[in-house]
Amino acid sequence: MASLAELLSNQEEDSLVLVDMLDREVGTMPKLAVHEEGLLHRAFSVFLVRSGELGVEVLLQRRAREKYHSGGLLTNSACSHPRAGEELGAAVARRLQQELGVSGAECAEVGSFVYRAALPNHLVEYEYDHVFVGRYDGPVRPDSHEAESVAWVLLDEVLEDLRLHPRRYTAWFVTACPMVARWLWGSRA
Repeated sequence: MASLAELLSNQEEDSLVLVDMLDREVGTMPKLAVHEEGLLHRAFSVFLVRSGELGVEVLLQRRAREKYHSGGLLTNSACSHPRAGEELGAAVARRLQQELGVSGAECAEVGSFVYRAALPNHLVEYEYDHVFVGRYDGPVRPDSHEAESVAWVLLDEVLEDLRLHPRRYTAWFVTACPMVARWLWGSRA
C-alpha cells in the first residue's frame, strides 16, 4: 500500500504545467487530460553528446514499447515535463537519473520550439519544448520501462537517417535534432 507521501509525489509528477505561446505558466492539469484535450504544456528534450573517433556522437534511445505514446520509436537521450514549481535544470537532472541512471551531466538549454502532433489513441502532443545538450561520457543504465535500448550514434548518421526515415523517430525529435546539430556545429563541438 502506498504512503501519503508517495501518493502526493505521484500526483505532482502526473500534473503538467500549462503554458501560453510565450511559455508563460497558465495553470496545471493531470498529464492524461492534457494529452486528451491537446493543451499546450511545458516539456524538455535532452541530448547527451560525446566526442567519438569519427565525430560527435549522440546518445539515442528506443522508447519502451509500453509507453503511453510513441513506444518503440527512436528519440533523444531523455525527455519529460517539469513538475509545477520545478526549475527546468532540476527537472533535466531528475529525468536523466530516472531514465538513464546518469548523474553529473552539465546541460545547457540551446533553444526551444512549439509543436503539435496527433498520436494514436486519440491523444495529442502539444508542447513548448525546451531543448538541452549535455556533454557526457560516463555509464548509462537505462530504466527498461522508459527505454528499450540506448546507443551512441554519430550525429551525421542520425541526421541522414532522420532525413530518409522520419517515421522511425518521435514527433519532437524531427525538429529538435537539427536544432542541436546547428548549435553543436556553431560551438565547434
